[in-house]
Amino acid sequence: MALFRGVWSVLSALGKSGADLCAGCGSRLRSPFSFAYVPRCFSSAANSYPKKPLTSYVRFSKEQLPLFKAQNPDAKNSELIRKIAQLWRELPDSEKKIYEDAYRADWQAYKEEINRIQEQLTPSQIVSLEKEILQKRLKKKALIKKRVKLKTINENWKNLSSSQKQVYIQLANDDKIRYYNEMKSWEEQMMEVGRNDLLRRTVKHHGKDDTEEY
Repeated sequence: MALFRGVWSVLSALGKSGADLCAGCGSRLRSPFSFAYVPRCFSSAANSYPKKPLTSYVRFSKEQLPLFKAQNPDAKNSELIRKIAQLWRELPDSEKKIYEDAYRADWQAYKEEINRIQEQLTPSQIVSLEKEILQKRLKKKALIKKRVKLKTINENWKNLSSSQKQVYIQLANDDKIRYYNEMKSWEEQMMEVGRNDLLRRTVKHHGKDDTEEY
């Protein structure tokens, strides 16, 4: 669970810009001085809170993931994250400090921006924003929980024997046939009452042969 959340947080932070970091890769470790510090936690909208800044480890992972991916194109992201985590643990304190200082600077700017926004809002607007933020957090947690559940179901399916899988495959096929027959019957009824506009597409009948276009 912890590994999955770690991978998810890194991939979420990576975004589209990760591809740009692949240029010139090949070294084991990208120099911490190679990125320009530009706070990106600010929101352009005055009526919403800025995003929290990246932690020092997530910032490091965001920078290293595309490099590891380029060097190991066939490796899974979970494997790459483990390698990045090991590299972070082995990183000298002097190099870690670059990322930690950047995080502290971003966090200070984040707090100042929050204070600036709150000073411009009425109490009712603050309450409204807090509710909105809470809803987004709950939605994100629900999404993570759903993904973990789907992953568990997928693993359980892989562990089933062929005979056990066949039971569910047969049920699925039975449902498909039942759906086809019910849809066909309903479409014939709609054609009889002149509601062809409700059909999926044109359904043509030629004696015993039925031609359906979907």
